[in-house]
Amino acid sequence: MGQSLREIMTSDVLTVNETQSVKEAAALMSEYNIGAIPVVNNNKQIVGIVTDRDITLRTTAQGESAQTPVSQVMTAQQIVKGTPEMDAHEAANLMAQHQIRRLPVEENGQIVGMVALGDLAVENQYANEAEQALSSISTPSSPQQ
Repeated sequence: MGQSLREIMTSDVLTVNETQSVKEAAALMSEYNIGAIPVVNNNKQIVGIVTDRDITLRTTAQGESAQTPVSQVMTAQQIVKGTPEMDAHEAANLMAQHQIRRLPVEENGQIVGMVALGDLAVENQYANEAEQALSSISTPSSPQQ
């Protein structure tokens, strides 16, 4: 059994409330140099994830106001989540399968951590999986021949 996510996750996770504005979310992204923030409700349960791309495509490009609530631009369906007990190997595969770079870690319905592909790559035994996951994310899908 490899390392569990509890051992490698970042437990000091920055979140935004679903009622906060996209301007507030963008300001946090800028301040902390991050591209995705989990969105929580008042019970600290994950209800979505908002990325800098979501803000650009669903707010700026649509001519929406900076005061638009995060809940209107976040990705809410099928949020892929991990658990603290999940094996790093399993997490790397999950991230590759869903083509995501960051995995929120949830326990008892609340967000307790975040794992980035880079965190998995640090563990040498997972470097290959993380690399594969990254290359499949970074390479646009080519049409089937």
